[in-house]
Amino acid sequence: MDSQAQKARIDIDHLEGEWRLKLSGAWKLGEELPRFDSLADRLDSEKRMSRIVFDTADLQVWDSGLLTFLLRCLEYCHKRGWQFDLDALPGNMRSLIDLSRAVPEKKDVGGGKIRGSFFYNLGLWAIDFGRGGLEFLAFTGECSLSIFNLLRGRARMRWKDFWPIVQECGVNALPIVTLISFLMGLIITFLGAVVLVRFGAEIYVSYLVGYGMLREMGAVMTGVIIAGRTGAAFAAQIGSMKVNEEIDALSTLGISPIDFIVLPRMLALFFMMPLLVIYADIVGIIAGILVAEFMLNISYHQFINGIKDAVALPDMMLGIIKGVVFGVIVAVSGCLRGIKCGNSADAVGLATTSAVVTGITLIIFSNAIIDWIAAVFGV
Repeated sequence: MDSQAQKARIDIDHLEGEWRLKLSGAWKLGEELPRFDSLADRLDSEKRMSRIVFDTADLQVWDSGLLTFLLRCLEYCHKRGWQFDLDALPGNMRSLIDLSRAVPEKKDVGGGKIRGSFFYNLGLWAIDFGRGGLEFLAFTGECSLSIFNLLRGRARMRWKDFWPIVQECGVNALPIVTLISFLMGLIITFLGAVVLVRFGAEIYVSYLVGYGMLREMGAVMTGVIIAGRTGAAFAAQIGSMKVNEEIDALSTLGISPIDFIVLPRMLALFFMMPLLVIYADIVGIIAGILVAEFMLNISYHQFINGIKDAVALPDMMLGIIKGVVFGVIVAVSGCLRGIKCGNSADAVGLATTSAVVTGITLIIFSNAIIDWIAAVFGV
């Protein structure tokens, strides 16, 4: 502190209904400043006061230390309904106080979740679930309108962006689809062999593999893989664009983000998912053939003939239809979470996680609904 500067000091006087605080000396951080708690004890001693005014004629130098003190005074006055007179303060200090009051302080910063009762938390969950469902339906409607505009030739979609996405969703996903489908075929065959051998009916393992892969596991496992791989990528890509304000720029230019960003990705999965499902079915059946031939002494021809007897074309078509539905679900979930992403790196991570969880949950849910409909119609 400057040698000529005096120590910070407050002189308190009271007139009719008001406190007059005379500030003098140097109010700077790192120096010994008057404590507001001591001042509050003095102010509480008089119950008839309704106003605080300041006298800064002898104030020498100040920094944010004084500003912090004044904000404490302001908060004190608001709690008691007193007037807080800023007229005697320097103009630049009044501007800083107004600036600090322009944005309300967030009450939940750095704090944990408020722990309520079970029914309170259940109600919050129900509200969030309903809001999320409405968002998903609204976004699906926007995507449907975009597809309708595409069929009419009015959608502003760049086909040069479509083909790289097709390659990413299709060809680049073959290694992981191959691995998981092969392992699923092995697992189904192993489980069937363990049970059927006990009854001397190991020849029917081909029924289990063919029916399980073509109707259920091929489509479901491919959908889960694509949700964790491609759906997460969609959410991360679009979320990064949201953070970089690229989506806002498209809207400013009059370009629909749905047409430009979402539509190519949705169409890519719509066309590639059925092909991936067929490929997964073939890989799973090949794995079943290997296990049946080397463990159960069932020849290739016996295995294929068993599949022909057990599985019909509607079973395979049902798996392909599931693949189409799952592809649309993954695309909509990933793009929705990316579009609704916040403007921070942490928000991108949360959007990616939410896209995977939403996609897998809806895949399992829709699979149950499709199976129920198929059972009703006897498919």
